[in-house]
Amino acid sequence: MTKNPSVQNDEPTDAAAAPAGPVTSFGAGTEALSRRSADRVVECLKAYGVKWVFGVPGAKIDPVYDALVDDGPELIVCRHEQNAAFMAAAVGRLSGRPGVVLVTSGPGTSNLATGLLTATTEGDPMVALCGAVPRADRLKRTHQTMDAVGMLSAVTKSAGEVSVADNVPEAIANAFRQATQEPKGAAAVVLPYDVLVDSTTVTMKNPHWVPQLGAAPAESVQRAAALLTNATFPVILAGARSGSDRSTAALRNLLGVAGLPVVETFQAAGVISHELEEHYLGRVGLFRNQPGDILLHKADVILAVGYDFVEYEPSKWNRDHLRVIIHLDELTADLDDYYRPTVELRGDVAETLDALARQIDGLTLPPAAAEVVAEQRARLAEADQPTGHDETEGVHPAELTLMMRELLPDDTTVLCDVGSHYIYMARHFRTYHPRTLLFSNGQQTLGVALPWAIAATLVRPGTPVVSVSGDGGFLYSAMELETAVRLGSTFTHVIFNDGSYDMVAFQQQGKYGRTSGVQLGDYDVVGYAESFGAHGYRVTSLADFADVLATALAEPGPSIIDVRVDYRNNRDELMADLESDVLQ
Repeated sequence: MTKNPSVQNDEPTDAAAAPAGPVTSFGAGTEALSRRSADRVVECLKAYGVKWVFGVPGAKIDPVYDALVDDGPELIVCRHEQNAAFMAAAVGRLSGRPGVVLVTSGPGTSNLATGLLTATTEGDPMVALCGAVPRADRLKRTHQTMDAVGMLSAVTKSAGEVSVADNVPEAIANAFRQATQEPKGAAAVVLPYDVLVDSTTVTMKNPHWVPQLGAAPAESVQRAAALLTNATFPVILAGARSGSDRSTAALRNLLGVAGLPVVETFQAAGVISHELEEHYLGRVGLFRNQPGDILLHKADVILAVGYDFVEYEPSKWNRDHLRVIIHLDELTADLDDYYRPTVELRGDVAETLDALARQIDGLTLPPAAAEVVAEQRARLAEADQPTGHDETEGVHPAELTLMMRELLPDDTTVLCDVGSHYIYMARHFRTYHPRTLLFSNGQQTLGVALPWAIAATLVRPGTPVVSVSGDGGFLYSAMELETAVRLGSTFTHVIFNDGSYDMVAFQQQGKYGRTSGVQLGDYDVVGYAESFGAHGYRVTSLADFADVLATALAEPGPSIIDVRVDYRNNRDELMADLESDVLQ
């Protein structure tokens, strides 16, 4: 991959968002003109810097759709509400500012469930605005009535129904605060139709972001520094919340003064730069058989930075309870039998890392630990060597991944769906900037890649965007090709095609010696893509793929590349156990 990209996130902070003049935000009478609360919704979205609203229209939310005609963010109409939620969540993950989805009542709202659950589980800030039947019909058995708040509460950080037009601005502002407060996630506001058409003078024209924390207490930082300095094998486990621009810069600053090895979780991919690559020891996040797992097993002290259990449960890397854990995060630790921090550094991640760096400046690994690190770095490099695979049955997935890594520039945003391909991408695809390689590793949600790609073309215009899925996951959201073509989105989507749900299949084979329900029918990917006005290609060899990828990256609009892959050895290659001597 080439160097020197320019990919940045736009994390909201209270200081950065504060207006220059006096703040007048809530309160009746702040504006003489009385307007529909639907217009106030759009006013709030503008105040919070929302650039796009994703959704599907309907009668109970159409006052807001009507208001968007005259003013406000760009409206992007999707083909399914679930995909609209995926797009909004991707905006949140890529930019740090909540994406917004706007849907109608009943199934329009219930169709959001998987997207909201994924965002909440994986820390992606987004706000869902959901229409509802008029208040008088709320408890009646009538068209599209439902307990929307009850349903949404199960899949969001917060959900509430607004019953008075005057409360609309504050409800939306609080939803933005909920979405961006750690742990980030989805917040939902239910808006009954009669409330939307009612008028209010209450306005909200200035954002109120959640204030930024300071560094963890100095005494705790000193204790953590002493543990790291006296350790025989200290290791950093970088988690999802280490991936903001500020946190990544601070982590890199720490690595510039302290010789500590780093293991990334899938969602921390890219926190290690080209210049600091000697600190990189791979990623962990699913099967316990990687060089990073060996490092975590050998470690006596682990500095967990922005780590979330959902990324890779601590029972997999601390099963013998022997590691001293330093928890560094904006959140307090969730206690677990396998995760009992000796020191908790609670505060702003970037400021705390900077404070810790000043305490451990000059730290180097003891010789025995350095030797293990060198061995595992060599093992990583060996795993990335081409195997000369016979392509009679298809392209080897690891070699396909390595070729993508070789051909794509560093400023490419790569969005991964879930399936066998995502394990290969996590293990072999290096990226050097945070949030340029995205995974759904909390809920492992099928169908995210293509909607995420559409969102990435909006957030990072002019930079390459590549999404990757299996043939099963592709059809979960492939109808959004029409949306992509309509928007003029330019991205390349690569399908690892083997005609099955292979990630399920090889795990079933390992458990039961046979498979069930995993075979899929074949379909004409090229014809499907072209029917929407997209470009379609089918390749059966690495040599062909290199040429087609170059063509796809250079052409406008979405391009779909269908690659026949050979997954026959997946069980042995992906689920191989760690050697018994390593675990001693």
